[in-house]
Amino acid sequence: MRSLKVRFALLLGGTALLVVLAALGVLASIGAAERTIDRTLAAQGRLELLVELSGRMTQYGLAALEAVSNPDAQPEGLAVARAHVDRALVAVDEALGRSITSSDDPLDRTQYAARTRPLAQLRAARAVLDRQVTQVLRQSEDESRRAAIRGALNGFGAMTGQPLSFLIEVERRSMIAGSDAARALSGTLRVASLAAVAGALALVLLLYRAVTRPVLARIEAVRRAAGAVGRGELDTRLSVATRDELGLLVANFNRMAARLARREGRLAADRAALEDTVAARTLDLRAANARLEAVDRSRRRFFADVSHELRTPLTVILGECDIAARSAGRQTDVTPVFATIRKRALRLKRRVEDLLRVARSESGQIELDRRPVGAGEILADAVDGMGSEAARRRVALSLALVEADPMLLADREWLRQVVESLIDNALRHATGLTRVVVALARAEGGHAVVTITDDGPGFPDLGDGLFERFRRDSPTGEAGFGIGLALARWVVERHDGTIRLGAGPGGRGAQVALDLPALSPSDAEHPPSPHPTGAQETVA
Repeated sequence: MRSLKVRFALLLGGTALLVVLAALGVLASIGAAERTIDRTLAAQGRLELLVELSGRMTQYGLAALEAVSNPDAQPEGLAVARAHVDRALVAVDEALGRSITSSDDPLDRTQYAARTRPLAQLRAARAVLDRQVTQVLRQSEDESRRAAIRGALNGFGAMTGQPLSFLIEVERRSMIAGSDAARALSGTLRVASLAAVAGALALVLLLYRAVTRPVLARIEAVRRAAGAVGRGELDTRLSVATRDELGLLVANFNRMAARLARREGRLAADRAALEDTVAARTLDLRAANARLEAVDRSRRRFFADVSHELRTPLTVILGECDIAARSAGRQTDVTPVFATIRKRALRLKRRVEDLLRVARSESGQIELDRRPVGAGEILADAVDGMGSEAARRRVALSLALVEADPMLLADREWLRQVVESLIDNALRHATGLTRVVVALARAEGGHAVVTITDDGPGFPDLGDGLFERFRRDSPTGEAGFGIGLALARWVVERHDGTIRLGAGPGGRGAQVALDLPALSPSDAEHPPSPHPTGAQETVA
């Protein structure tokens, strides 16, 4: 298809001999139409540059947010985004300069001055955000950095939103004005043609039907489409019927609308990603608060256990001291009194060490010191340590050992505390309890089997749930000092053994069985320790 200029030239050349003045007027009108179209195309180009500038500024804000949210990331992204914004600003400035150099109209110069002020505001906003991002990156706390960058981005949006909207609206109005001017020009052509040569009515009608009306319709379509895009209907497209100037204008308009739609989609995706990030961070904060609450509950329980466990031995020690004080002036042998005080003090010291060990276990630090030790010695210490508690609760606590005490490669204190904890669990949580039996036996394969059996109601039907960390299911509602089945299983497994929960003999009561590997007589003299003597293990 020939261009509009050629078509106008051919049609007007046929009427040149009849109406010279009309032909000159038409030629002048054609020049005005070219200028109008050029101004419209220039306004469209500036509008595309402004759209690109808006996208670059959005990318720069997202890059600033990423640089603050992830300080360990590479800083090149922020610099690249800043360079893109600067180049977009320069491109818009050059386009505005070209529009004023080719025009002598004072109105154009006034509009140019009005457009340079918002552009300067955009540069100033970019510089302010750059300084604020630099200051935020120097802060050490993540929460303060997030709050500061949100404030900076809100300020950046407030500073750039109005200038960008003003510039885009000005260019959009320029395009609409260009289309209106073209339409007005076509009307002038009709009036001039009718006034200049009435005899060429048929030719003018042909000119109108062949050129003017289609052009007007297409310009009107462009105007309506531009208005729809301005209202946010970014899926608006025009059909490219010809390859003339208006066809190019329509093609450029379609490309511009497509780019705007893509950028809008990316902005929506970025907004959704940002919302997902905020939601994820909120969940992380809630989880952290829950962990802090669990730690605080553990701390309160620990102090309650300390006060409960230390009250009885301290009462005994103070009572013995009172007896010794009353016997100070008499001829009385106070040696048994001091022996009792020493025994209770040693037991108190052991209980304090146990409490500290439990506190370290709840903070994630557990130390094992595995050495050769007799299994019977560990059980005797545990039964002796829990004897007073069993007597206070009127429960018969007994110990059944084998003749040949098997040797274990174990941490004596941790295994003793495991056995004490299992006895303590039976005393505290088994209603109607009358007896607890701690027994030691040898199994095939050189293993030592330790069982703690009671005649209570048995374990609740919770399966492996009883081994959960910090679980305390007590029908009596008592708070226990015990290290818990989860930690007990961890200690036993670190001794290469197993722990099982089940029913007692005849299906009555509850029984906990610890299966631990015993040392052979030769290994007892030279133990094959998987960890050097005195070595420590840590669980996180």
